[in-house]
Amino acid sequence: MPLDVLLLVLFGAALHATWNALVKSGTDKSLDASMVSLGGGIVGLFCLPLVPLPHPGAWPFILASAALQFAYFQLVAAAYRAGDIGLVYPLMRGAAPLLVAMTSGIVLGEHLAPAAMAGVLVISAGVLTLAFESRYGGRRAILYALANAAVIATYTFVDAAGARASGNAVSYTLWMSLLPPVLLFGWAIARRGTAPVWSHVRRNWARGLFGGAGSIASYGLALWAMTRAPVATVAALRETAILFALLISVFILKEKASLWRYIAGAVIAAGVLVLKLA
Repeated sequence: MPLDVLLLVLFGAALHATWNALVKSGTDKSLDASMVSLGGGIVGLFCLPLVPLPHPGAWPFILASAALQFAYFQLVAAAYRAGDIGLVYPLMRGAAPLLVAMTSGIVLGEHLAPAAMAGVLVISAGVLTLAFESRYGGRRAILYALANAAVIATYTFVDAAGARASGNAVSYTLWMSLLPPVLLFGWAIARRGTAPVWSHVRRNWARGLFGGAGSIASYGLALWAMTRAPVATVAALRETAILFALLISVFILKEKASLWRYIAGAVIAAGVLVLKLA
């Protein structure tokens, strides 16, 4: 993988870990995630005049991506209700790159070299290692997590193809960011009512704006990288966000990290090295 692509994807992973930390530190995980989506949409809206329109062939991918992003957030909430985040999150994020790697040859006609496949497997193994520290979760939590891994893999393919069809990955990312917050907040208002949702927005608009800016920048860098490198390797490299999340949790949030987290971090770092040498 070219060094510039690798470094930019790693930077995007650090941004991904940062906005996840903002959501984790909030009081309402579901609405905070929706706020991040809204913040990304607002940033995207203001940046639209700076980029060209996507090519017409990209619009079906943009619409499909919005539906998949909505499904992703709903499954995240369901999985976290059913089980421990220590079990659910690694299963979602670790299984998704494996699904992408196993099916990218069929879906996109991209076949990884053995060394690149080894890097993907090592990174996914590192992420999945975190599930060993989980304390709570049953069959339903595992099923929700694996279902969401399939959704993540699907929108990865959709957005990679859409970014390539758009002619401009940044333009695709900005347009793709507009519809998910409409769906998420429409759903939240239908379930909770306008008053509590609006109250949360007023109290947490800064969190959403900063988190959204990090989210859209992170995903935009990944989609740009997918126009320059195989989708499966970029998808795996994005999961180094968990390595940055470990650093944030220890040095900023002052959380205690178990031995499994340090082992996972070392394995993920080894996977990044394998990808660089591939």
